[in-house]
Amino acid sequence: MGDIMPHGVTLTPLRRIEEELGSVYHCLKSSDTGFAGFGEAYFSTVKFGAVKGWKKHLYMTLNLAVVIGNVRFVICDEQVPTGISTRYFQVDLHPENYYRLTVSPGIWMAFQGLDSPENILINIASIPHDPAEQVNAPLTDPQFSDYVWS
Repeated sequence: MGDIMPHGVTLTPLRRIEEELGSVYHCLKSSDTGFAGFGEAYFSTVKFGAVKGWKKHLYMTLNLAVVIGNVRFVICDEQVPTGISTRYFQVDLHPENYYRLTVSPGIWMAFQGLDSPENILINIASIPHDPAEQVNAPLTDPQFSDYVWS
């Protein structure tokens, strides 16, 4: 998959503090690049092998981190023609590869659970969830037929 991050997508290394009684996972401060306001924070689970997406938010900025398991995020760059390898950017996030993925509005994204039985991610969204501000497409949508999920 493409190693070039599409415009409007950033990957920020995050700090994880290991302590004897449990770890602290930093995620987002209002002074961080990628912070676009606070609408809500929520956790989402994705089961092993399951894929959620394709989804494009029209106004919401996503700030995603994985705290349990392993999640593959796939971003589709609509500016790149179908069939070109850099059309898709993918990254696997997990506690040992602890980054925040910031996705600006207007970008198609999907994600897959890679660990069994379940994976947990957090989204710190710039606005509250509103189904009317997103566009959804099934995994079988022809515009994404050149991406093959493993």
